[in-house]
Amino acid sequence: MEIVHVPLEGREYDVRIGTGLVDRAGAEIAPLLNRPRVAVITDETVAGLHLEALRAGLAAEGVEMVSLALPAGEATKSWPHFTRAVEWLLEQKVERKDVVIALGGGVIGDLVGFAAAVLRRGVRFVQIPTTLLAQVDSSVGGKTGINSPAGKNLIGAFHQPSLVLADIGVLGTLKPRDFLAGYGEVVKYGGLGDARFFEWLEDNGPALAAGDVAKRTEAVRHSVQMKADIVVRDETEQGDRALLNLGHTFGHALEAATGYSDRLLHGEGVAIGCALAFETSARLGLMSQESPSRFREHLAAMGMMKDMADIPGDLPDADGLIELMGQDKKVLDGKLRFILARSIGEAFVATDVDMGVVRDVLTEALEAR
Repeated sequence: MEIVHVPLEGREYDVRIGTGLVDRAGAEIAPLLNRPRVAVITDETVAGLHLEALRAGLAAEGVEMVSLALPAGEATKSWPHFTRAVEWLLEQKVERKDVVIALGGGVIGDLVGFAAAVLRRGVRFVQIPTTLLAQVDSSVGGKTGINSPAGKNLIGAFHQPSLVLADIGVLGTLKPRDFLAGYGEVVKYGGLGDARFFEWLEDNGPALAAGDVAKRTEAVRHSVQMKADIVVRDETEQGDRALLNLGHTFGHALEAATGYSDRLLHGEGVAIGCALAFETSARLGLMSQESPSRFREHLAAMGMMKDMADIPGDLPDADGLIELMGQDKKVLDGKLRFILARSIGEAFVATDVDMGVVRDVLTEALEAR
């Protein structure tokens, strides 16, 4: 097992990465408990795959479990399902010193974390992320929340987990498209701050996608370590943490344009968004034109969406996409903040970006569809 420690003062926790962690969840979680009982919230798809294994793993250490399964999908990150989750936790008489478990992907992790943040003004929670995307990104760092019709993740709170159990074994149950969508967040880490990691992914990505457990473990460990280092420096996104949003300004607009549907998964939007951010950087003379091409070539080699031409169905025009970007959380003093780059592995936050260049990049990408 690999362990990445997140040393936030007074809110320290471990991210434990390895195989078989769901089966031994009781041994991992029991030390946190004041009484041998936990409340688990998951989704219906994950429940069918992993809930009974978790129940058995907890029972092995004498921990009782009650559970709620919400519908699967991005639409669950909404007020109605959030309300249902909080009311259910109250019905289960979850106390402030109890532990709530989020078993699922990023949707469940974000929603359950937000429910834990507001329940009795804050109860502890444990993340058991079951997707690659959640293991490398949303389960770590304490960002929790739900979506609004106005945009993604606009309602939420910072609430750090007490423990994260990233079981690499459960990734074997993911559909290939879902695994590769998560890989969009992995390759983002190479793009934002580690050119050597990007090179490692170019060499090892195909084996990782094919199921190599050791390479999957290393990719998750490296991604989590990079995120943990950034979160410790900037927990509430006043500065460096914004770098983690590489690709997200474009990606979130594309997700909104496709109705947060299966037309475009979050990680696919991030991957395309990274390519667009690099293209914008190249147009602004910040990086070589070869860099966005190299990034897209790697996405293609992985069998992933690489540009807007790969998104099925209609999209708004460039001005429509820019308007959607304006609802992004990264807007500061009325100005859009972009994450641009000087090279693959060297990203930075930019506020005074020439929107004419952004419009040209989007227009050409749309014309190529």
